[in-house]
Amino acid sequence: LSLVTPGLAMADEVVLNSGDTAWMLTATVLVLLMTIPGLALFYGGMVRSKNILSVMMQCFAITGLISILWVIYGYSMAFDTTGMEKGVLNFNSFVGGLNKAFLSGLTPDSLIGAFPESVFIVFQMTFAIITPALIVGAFAERMKFSAMLIFMGVWFTLVYAPMCHMVWSGDGAFLWDAGVLDFAGGTVVHINAGIAGLVACIVLGKRKGFPTTAMAPHNLGYTLVGAAMLWIGWFGFNAGSAIAANGTAGMAMLVTQIATAAAALGWMFAEWITHGKPSALGIASGVVAGLVAITPAAGTAGPMGAIVIGLSSGVICFFCATSLKRKLGYDDSLDAFGVHGVGGIVGAILTGVFAAPVLGGFGSVEDIGAQVLVQIEGVLVTVIYTAVVTYVILKVLDMVMGLRVSEEAETVGLDLSEHNERGYNL
Repeated sequence: LSLVTPGLAMADEVVLNSGDTAWMLTATVLVLLMTIPGLALFYGGMVRSKNILSVMMQCFAITGLISILWVIYGYSMAFDTTGMEKGVLNFNSFVGGLNKAFLSGLTPDSLIGAFPESVFIVFQMTFAIITPALIVGAFAERMKFSAMLIFMGVWFTLVYAPMCHMVWSGDGAFLWDAGVLDFAGGTVVHINAGIAGLVACIVLGKRKGFPTTAMAPHNLGYTLVGAAMLWIGWFGFNAGSAIAANGTAGMAMLVTQIATAAAALGWMFAEWITHGKPSALGIASGVVAGLVAITPAAGTAGPMGAIVIGLSSGVICFFCATSLKRKLGYDDSLDAFGVHGVGGIVGAILTGVFAAPVLGGFGSVEDIGAQVLVQIEGVLVTVIYTAVVTYVILKVLDMVMGLRVSEEAETVGLDLSEHNERGYNL
Protein backbone atom coordinates (compact mmCIF):
# COMPACT_ATOMS: atom_id res chain seq x y z
CA LEU A 1 0.00 0.00 0.00
CA SER A 2 1.25 3.46 -0.82
CA LEU A 3 -1.12 4.84 1.78
CA VAL A 4 0.49 6.30 4.88
CA THR A 5 -1.59 5.05 7.77
CA PRO A 6 -1.32 5.09 11.59
CA GLY A 7 1.17 2.56 12.88
CA LEU A 8 3.23 2.25 9.70
CA ALA A 9 4.34 5.72 8.75
CA MET A 10 8.03 6.08 8.01
CA ALA A 11 8.82 2.87 9.84
CA ASP A 12 12.50 2.93 8.84
CA GLU A 13 13.35 6.42 10.07
CA VAL A 14 14.81 6.82 13.53
CA VAL A 15 15.57 10.55 13.69
CA LEU A 16 13.18 12.90 15.48
CA ASN A 17 11.74 15.59 13.21
CA SER A 18 10.63 18.67 15.15
CA GLY A 19 8.19 19.73 12.39
CA ASP A 20 6.41 16.37 12.41
CA THR A 21 6.42 16.39 16.21
CA ALA A 22 4.91 19.88 16.40
CA TRP A 23 2.19 18.98 13.90
CA MET A 24 1.28 15.74 15.66
CA LEU A 25 1.08 17.51 19.04
CA THR A 26 -1.27 20.05 17.45
CA ALA A 27 -3.35 17.39 15.68
CA THR A 28 -3.76 15.48 18.94
CA VAL A 29 -5.15 18.54 20.72
CA LEU A 30 -7.52 19.16 17.79
CA VAL A 31 -8.91 15.61 17.98
CA LEU A 32 -9.48 15.89 21.74
CA LEU A 33 -11.29 19.20 21.08
CA MET A 34 -13.74 17.18 18.97
CA THR A 35 -15.07 15.32 22.01
CA ILE A 36 -14.68 17.95 24.71
CA PRO A 37 -16.18 20.41 24.14
CA GLY A 38 -17.17 19.78 20.48
CA LEU A 39 -19.31 16.65 20.69
CA ALA A 40 -20.52 17.55 24.20
CA LEU A 41 -21.98 20.82 22.85
CA PHE A 42 -23.20 19.30 19.56
CA TYR A 43 -25.16 16.58 21.37
CA GLY A 44 -25.98 18.71 24.44
CA GLY A 45 -27.87 21.28 22.38
CA MET A 46 -29.97 18.62 20.66
CA VAL A 47 -31.48 17.04 23.77
CA ARG A 48 -34.21 18.54 25.95
CA SER A 49 -33.07 21.00 28.62
CA LYS A 50 -33.60 18.43 31.40
CA ASN A 51 -30.93 16.16 29.86
CA ILE A 52 -28.14 18.51 28.75
CA LEU A 53 -25.84 17.80 31.69
CA SER A 54 -26.31 14.03 31.38
CA VAL A 55 -25.04 14.07 27.78
CA MET A 56 -22.13 16.36 28.57
CA MET A 57 -21.30 14.31 31.66
CA GLN A 58 -21.22 11.14 29.56
CA CYS A 59 -18.75 12.75 27.12
CA PHE A 60 -16.46 13.84 29.97
CA ALA A 61 -16.70 10.52 31.84
CA ILE A 62 -15.93 8.56 28.65
CA THR A 63 -12.90 10.81 28.06
CA GLY A 64 -11.59 9.94 31.51
CA LEU A 65 -12.41 6.23 31.39
CA ILE A 66 -11.02 5.49 27.92
CA SER A 67 -7.83 7.47 28.59
CA ILE A 68 -6.99 5.18 31.52
CA LEU A 69 -8.05 1.94 29.80
CA TRP A 70 -5.99 2.94 26.74
CA VAL A 71 -2.87 3.30 28.89
CA ILE A 72 -3.46 0.05 30.84
CA TYR A 73 -4.17 -2.29 27.90
CA GLY A 74 -5.96 -0.56 24.99
CA TYR A 75 -2.89 0.76 23.19
CA SER A 76 -1.28 -2.66 23.45
CA MET A 77 -4.39 -4.48 22.16
CA ALA A 78 -4.58 -2.06 19.23
CA PHE A 79 -0.94 -1.66 18.21
CA ASP A 80 1.14 -4.53 19.62
CA THR A 81 2.33 -6.32 16.47
CA THR A 82 3.91 -9.36 18.16
CA GLY A 83 3.18 -12.58 16.25
CA MET A 84 2.02 -10.79 13.09
CA GLU A 85 3.32 -11.66 9.65
CA LYS A 86 2.08 -10.43 6.27
CA GLY A 87 -0.31 -12.92 4.66
CA VAL A 88 -0.48 -15.12 7.77
CA LEU A 89 -3.89 -15.29 9.50
CA ASN A 90 -3.69 -16.01 13.22
CA PHE A 91 -5.10 -14.71 16.52
CA ASN A 92 -2.85 -11.64 16.34
CA SER A 93 -4.41 -10.70 13.00
CA PHE A 94 -7.52 -9.72 14.99
CA VAL A 95 -6.18 -8.32 18.26
CA GLY A 96 -2.81 -7.28 19.62
CA GLY A 97 -1.10 -8.87 22.59
CA LEU A 98 -0.25 -7.28 25.93
CA ASN A 99 3.46 -6.61 25.43
CA LYS A 100 2.80 -2.87 25.55
CA ALA A 101 0.38 -3.06 28.50
CA PHE A 102 0.86 -0.24 31.03
CA LEU A 103 2.94 1.37 28.23
CA SER A 104 5.76 -1.05 28.99
CA GLY A 105 9.09 0.02 27.48
CA LEU A 106 8.04 3.59 26.71
CA THR A 107 10.73 6.25 27.24
CA PRO A 108 11.00 9.93 26.23
CA ASP A 109 13.26 8.77 23.38
CA SER A 110 10.85 6.14 21.96
CA LEU A 111 9.95 7.07 18.38
CA ILE A 112 7.17 6.18 15.94
CA GLY A 113 8.54 7.30 12.62
CA ALA A 114 9.96 10.78 13.17
CA PHE A 115 8.16 11.83 16.34
CA PRO A 116 7.81 10.55 19.93
CA GLU A 117 5.79 7.39 20.51
CA SER A 118 4.24 9.18 23.49
CA VAL A 119 2.57 11.62 21.06
CA PHE A 120 1.32 8.75 18.88
CA ILE A 121 -0.15 7.09 21.99
CA VAL A 122 -2.13 10.22 22.91
CA PHE A 123 -3.11 10.86 19.27
CA GLN A 124 -4.60 7.38 18.96
CA MET A 125 -6.10 7.69 22.46
CA THR A 126 -8.19 10.65 21.24
CA PHE A 127 -9.64 8.44 18.47
CA ALA A 128 -10.44 5.79 21.07
CA ILE A 129 -12.19 8.46 23.18
CA ILE A 130 -14.47 9.93 20.51
CA THR A 131 -15.65 6.59 19.09
CA PRO A 132 -17.65 5.42 22.15
CA ALA A 133 -18.67 9.03 22.84
CA LEU A 134 -20.39 9.12 19.44
CA ILE A 135 -22.60 6.20 20.50
CA VAL A 136 -24.09 8.37 23.27
CA GLY A 137 -26.18 10.20 20.67
CA ALA A 138 -28.16 7.08 19.84
CA PHE A 139 -29.42 6.32 23.36
CA ALA A 140 -29.45 9.87 24.79
CA GLU A 141 -32.07 10.68 27.45
CA ARG A 142 -32.71 7.13 28.68
CA MET A 143 -29.66 5.08 29.75
CA LYS A 144 -28.43 4.72 33.33
CA PHE A 145 -25.09 6.42 33.88
CA SER A 146 -23.70 3.37 35.71
CA ALA A 147 -24.73 1.01 32.89
CA MET A 148 -23.33 3.46 30.31
CA LEU A 149 -19.90 3.49 31.98
CA ILE A 150 -19.63 -0.31 32.15
CA PHE A 151 -20.96 -0.69 28.60
CA MET A 152 -18.38 1.77 27.24
CA GLY A 153 -15.51 0.08 29.05
CA VAL A 154 -16.47 -3.39 27.80
CA TRP A 155 -17.31 -2.12 24.28
CA PHE A 156 -13.96 -0.37 23.99
CA THR A 157 -12.21 -3.60 25.00
CA LEU A 158 -14.13 -6.07 22.83
CA VAL A 159 -15.03 -3.92 19.82
CA TYR A 160 -12.94 -0.77 19.40
CA ALA A 161 -9.47 -2.15 20.19
CA PRO A 162 -9.81 -5.23 17.91
CA MET A 163 -11.28 -3.15 15.04
CA CYS A 164 -8.45 -0.63 15.37
CA HIS A 165 -5.91 -3.48 15.31
CA MET A 166 -7.48 -5.24 12.29
CA VAL A 167 -7.43 -2.07 10.17
CA TRP A 168 -4.37 -0.10 11.28
CA SER A 169 -1.69 -2.26 12.90
CA GLY A 170 0.04 -3.14 9.63
CA ASP A 171 1.24 -6.31 7.91
CA GLY A 172 -0.52 -9.39 9.27
CA ALA A 173 -3.62 -7.50 10.43
CA PHE A 174 -6.84 -8.98 9.01
CA LEU A 175 -8.36 -6.01 7.19
CA TRP A 176 -4.99 -4.40 6.48
CA ASP A 177 -3.88 -7.52 4.60
CA ALA A 178 -7.23 -7.60 2.79
CA GLY A 179 -6.31 -4.19 1.35
CA VAL A 180 -9.05 -2.14 3.02
CA LEU A 181 -8.35 1.59 2.66
CA ASP A 182 -9.28 3.52 5.79
CA PHE A 183 -7.07 6.55 6.21
CA ALA A 184 -8.50 8.06 9.38
CA GLY A 185 -11.33 5.91 10.69
CA GLY A 186 -14.33 5.29 8.41
CA THR A 187 -14.61 1.70 9.64
CA VAL A 188 -12.70 1.97 12.93
CA VAL A 189 -14.55 5.02 14.23
CA HIS A 190 -17.70 5.91 12.32
CA ILE A 191 -19.27 2.69 11.04
CA ASN A 192 -18.19 1.10 14.32
CA ALA A 193 -19.90 3.76 16.47
CA GLY A 194 -22.90 4.15 14.15
CA ILE A 195 -23.77 0.45 14.12
CA ALA A 196 -23.23 0.19 17.88
CA GLY A 197 -25.57 3.17 18.30
CA LEU A 198 -28.26 1.58 16.16
CA VAL A 199 -28.09 -1.67 18.14
CA ALA A 200 -28.10 0.25 21.45
CA CYS A 201 -31.16 2.38 20.63
CA ILE A 202 -33.09 -0.72 19.51
CA VAL A 203 -32.11 -2.78 22.59
CA LEU A 204 -32.93 0.06 24.99
CA GLY A 205 -36.22 0.86 23.26
CA LYS A 206 -37.76 4.19 22.38
CA ARG A 207 -37.84 7.20 24.69
CA LYS A 208 -41.06 7.64 26.62
CA GLY A 209 -43.49 9.45 24.31
CA PHE A 210 -41.53 8.82 21.09
CA PRO A 211 -42.57 9.55 18.35
CA THR A 212 -45.85 11.26 19.35
CA THR A 213 -44.43 13.73 21.92
CA ALA A 214 -42.48 16.73 20.62
CA MET A 215 -38.80 16.42 21.61
CA ALA A 216 -37.32 19.53 20.03
CA PRO A 217 -33.65 20.41 20.58
CA HIS A 218 -33.51 22.89 23.46
CA ASN A 219 -30.50 24.96 22.30
CA LEU A 220 -29.48 24.78 18.64
CA GLY A 221 -26.92 27.50 19.29
CA TYR A 222 -24.91 24.97 21.30
CA THR A 223 -25.32 22.44 18.50
CA LEU A 224 -23.97 24.83 15.86
CA VAL A 225 -21.02 25.81 18.07
CA GLY A 226 -20.33 22.11 18.66
CA ALA A 227 -20.54 21.37 14.92
CA ALA A 228 -18.08 24.20 14.25
CA MET A 229 -15.65 22.72 16.79
CA LEU A 230 -16.03 19.30 15.17
CA TRP A 231 -15.29 20.83 11.77
CA ILE A 232 -12.14 22.53 13.05
CA GLY A 233 -11.02 19.57 15.16
CA TRP A 234 -11.47 17.18 12.24
CA PHE A 235 -8.40 18.64 10.53
CA GLY A 236 -6.41 17.03 13.34
CA PHE A 237 -8.36 13.81 12.82
CA ASN A 238 -7.79 13.58 9.04
CA ALA A 239 -4.63 15.60 8.31
CA GLY A 240 -3.06 14.23 11.50
CA SER A 241 -3.52 10.70 10.20
CA ALA A 242 -0.73 11.35 7.70
CA ILE A 243 1.46 10.93 10.82
CA ALA A 244 3.78 13.63 9.44
CA ALA A 245 3.79 17.26 8.34
CA ASN A 246 3.88 16.44 4.65
CA GLY A 247 2.02 16.64 1.35
CA THR A 248 -0.41 13.90 2.34
CA ALA A 249 -1.41 15.93 5.41
CA GLY A 250 -1.90 19.02 3.26
CA MET A 251 -4.08 17.20 0.74
CA ALA A 252 -6.06 15.54 3.55
CA MET A 253 -6.78 18.99 4.99
CA LEU A 254 -7.91 20.31 1.60
CA VAL A 255 -10.24 17.43 0.75
CA THR A 256 -11.69 17.48 4.28
CA GLN A 257 -12.71 21.12 3.84
CA ILE A 258 -14.11 20.51 0.34
CA ALA A 259 -16.16 17.42 1.24
CA THR A 260 -17.55 19.03 4.39
CA ALA A 261 -18.66 22.13 2.49
CA ALA A 262 -20.29 19.99 -0.23
CA ALA A 263 -22.12 17.84 2.32
CA ALA A 264 -23.40 20.89 4.24
CA LEU A 265 -24.84 22.27 1.00
CA GLY A 266 -26.14 18.85 -0.08
CA TRP A 267 -28.09 18.32 3.17
CA MET A 268 -29.29 21.94 3.18
CA PHE A 269 -30.68 21.83 -0.36
CA ALA A 270 -32.14 18.34 0.07
CA GLU A 271 -34.00 19.55 3.16
CA TRP A 272 -35.02 22.82 1.50
CA ILE A 273 -36.52 20.97 -1.48
CA THR A 274 -38.16 18.27 0.67
CA HIS A 275 -39.44 20.32 3.62
CA GLY A 276 -39.68 23.81 2.18
CA LYS A 277 -37.13 25.44 4.50
CA PRO A 278 -33.41 24.92 5.25
CA SER A 279 -32.72 24.43 8.97
CA ALA A 280 -29.75 25.17 11.21
CA LEU A 281 -29.93 21.63 12.62
CA GLY A 282 -29.87 20.34 9.04
CA ILE A 283 -26.74 22.18 7.97
CA ALA A 284 -24.96 21.20 11.22
CA SER A 285 -25.87 17.56 10.56
CA GLY A 286 -24.71 17.90 6.94
CA VAL A 287 -21.36 19.23 8.12
CA VAL A 288 -20.81 16.17 10.31
CA ALA A 289 -21.99 13.80 7.54
CA GLY A 290 -19.37 15.24 5.20
CA LEU A 291 -16.62 15.06 7.80
CA VAL A 292 -17.51 11.42 8.44
CA ALA A 293 -17.61 10.41 4.77
CA ILE A 294 -14.27 11.96 3.79
CA THR A 295 -12.48 10.41 6.78
CA PRO A 296 -11.57 7.06 5.16
CA ALA A 297 -10.71 8.77 1.86
CA ALA A 298 -8.76 11.75 3.19
CA GLY A 299 -5.36 10.32 2.27
CA THR A 300 -6.25 9.09 -1.21
CA ALA A 301 -9.09 11.18 -2.71
CA GLY A 302 -8.47 14.25 -4.84
CA PRO A 303 -10.40 17.54 -4.65
CA MET A 304 -13.05 16.62 -7.23
CA GLY A 305 -13.58 13.21 -5.63
CA ALA A 306 -14.09 15.04 -2.33
CA ILE A 307 -16.95 17.05 -3.82
CA VAL A 308 -18.73 13.87 -4.93
CA ILE A 309 -18.12 12.12 -1.60
CA GLY A 310 -19.40 15.17 0.30
CA LEU A 311 -22.51 15.74 -1.80
CA SER A 312 -23.38 12.04 -1.74
CA SER A 313 -23.08 11.78 2.03
CA GLY A 314 -25.04 14.99 2.66
CA VAL A 315 -28.02 13.89 0.58
CA ILE A 316 -27.99 10.19 1.55
CA CYS A 317 -27.57 10.89 5.28
CA PHE A 318 -30.41 13.44 5.14
CA PHE A 319 -32.84 10.85 3.84
CA CYS A 320 -31.59 8.15 6.24
CA ALA A 321 -31.85 10.45 9.29
CA THR A 322 -35.38 11.56 8.35
CA SER A 323 -37.41 9.30 6.00
CA LEU A 324 -35.68 5.98 6.77
CA LYS A 325 -35.73 6.54 10.53
CA ARG A 326 -39.44 7.42 10.44
CA LYS A 327 -40.25 4.44 8.25
CA LEU A 328 -38.40 1.89 10.42
CA GLY A 329 -39.42 3.54 13.71
CA TYR A 330 -36.19 3.19 15.70
CA ASP A 331 -35.37 5.99 18.17
CA ASP A 332 -31.82 7.03 17.32
CA SER A 333 -32.11 10.16 19.49
CA LEU A 334 -29.45 12.33 17.86
CA ASP A 335 -28.90 10.38 14.61
CA ALA A 336 -25.66 8.64 15.54
CA PHE A 337 -26.48 5.89 13.03
CA GLY A 338 -28.06 8.15 10.42
CA VAL A 339 -24.98 10.38 10.26
CA HIS A 340 -21.99 8.31 11.44
CA GLY A 341 -23.09 4.81 10.43
CA VAL A 342 -24.51 5.76 7.04
CA GLY A 343 -21.92 8.47 6.33
CA GLY A 344 -19.14 6.05 7.24
CA ILE A 345 -20.50 3.39 4.88
CA VAL A 346 -20.91 5.88 2.00
CA GLY A 347 -17.39 7.20 2.56
CA ALA A 348 -15.79 3.76 2.93
CA ILE A 349 -17.26 2.50 -0.34
CA LEU A 350 -16.54 5.70 -2.31
CA THR A 351 -12.95 5.61 -1.04
CA GLY A 352 -12.48 2.61 -3.33
CA VAL A 353 -13.66 4.72 -6.28
CA PHE A 354 -11.88 8.02 -5.71
CA ALA A 355 -8.52 6.62 -4.57
CA ALA A 356 -7.95 5.79 -8.24
CA PRO A 357 -5.50 8.14 -10.04
CA VAL A 358 -7.72 7.91 -13.14
CA LEU A 359 -10.38 9.80 -11.13
CA GLY A 360 -7.94 12.32 -9.67
CA GLY A 361 -7.06 10.30 -6.58
CA PHE A 362 -3.66 9.74 -5.02
CA GLY A 363 -3.95 6.08 -4.08
CA SER A 364 -2.57 3.11 -6.01
CA VAL A 365 -5.98 1.78 -7.09
CA GLU A 366 -5.95 0.56 -10.69
CA ASP A 367 -8.98 -1.74 -10.60
CA ILE A 368 -11.79 0.34 -9.11
CA GLY A 369 -14.31 -2.53 -9.10
CA ALA A 370 -11.96 -4.83 -7.20
CA GLN A 371 -11.11 -2.14 -4.63
CA VAL A 372 -14.79 -1.31 -4.10
CA LEU A 373 -15.42 -5.00 -3.34
CA VAL A 374 -12.57 -4.91 -0.81
CA GLN A 375 -14.10 -1.77 0.75
CA ILE A 376 -17.51 -3.48 0.95
CA GLU A 377 -15.83 -6.45 2.65
CA GLY A 378 -14.38 -4.05 5.23
CA VAL A 379 -17.81 -2.49 5.78
CA LEU A 380 -19.51 -5.88 6.19
CA VAL A 381 -16.89 -7.20 8.63
CA THR A 382 -17.27 -4.04 10.73
CA VAL A 383 -21.08 -4.08 10.63
CA ILE A 384 -21.43 -7.77 11.52
CA TYR A 385 -18.71 -7.88 14.19
CA THR A 386 -19.83 -4.66 15.86
CA ALA A 387 -23.54 -5.46 15.74
CA VAL A 388 -23.19 -8.95 17.22
CA VAL A 389 -20.72 -8.08 20.00
CA THR A 390 -22.56 -4.85 20.92
CA TYR A 391 -25.86 -6.74 21.14
CA VAL A 392 -24.37 -9.41 23.42
CA ILE A 393 -22.74 -6.83 25.73
CA LEU A 394 -26.00 -4.87 26.07
CA LYS A 395 -28.14 -7.95 26.68
CA VAL A 396 -25.81 -9.27 29.39
CA LEU A 397 -25.66 -5.86 31.08
CA ASP A 398 -29.44 -5.56 30.93
CA MET A 399 -29.80 -8.89 32.72
CA VAL A 400 -27.17 -8.05 35.33
CA MET A 401 -27.97 -4.42 36.19
CA GLY A 402 -30.59 -3.03 33.82
CA LEU A 403 -29.83 -0.47 31.11
CA ARG A 404 -32.66 2.05 31.38
CA VAL A 405 -33.59 4.58 33.98
CA SER A 406 -37.10 4.28 35.42
CA GLU A 407 -40.07 5.97 33.73
CA GLU A 408 -40.19 8.47 36.57
CA ALA A 409 -36.49 9.29 36.20
CA GLU A 410 -36.91 9.71 32.45
CA THR A 411 -39.84 12.08 32.97
CA VAL A 412 -37.92 14.18 35.51
CA GLY A 413 -34.86 14.17 33.27
CA LEU A 414 -31.48 12.52 33.67
CA ASP A 415 -29.79 15.68 34.94
CA LEU A 416 -31.75 15.52 38.19
CA SER A 417 -32.39 11.78 38.45
CA GLU A 418 -28.83 10.64 37.66
CA HIS A 419 -26.66 13.59 38.73
CA ASN A 420 -28.83 15.68 41.08
CA GLU A 421 -28.11 18.82 39.08
CA ARG A 422 -29.91 21.14 36.67
CA GLY A 423 -28.42 22.59 33.53
CA TYR A 424 -30.47 25.74 34.06
CA ASN A 425 -31.40 27.20 37.44
CA LEU A 426 -33.89 29.99 36.87
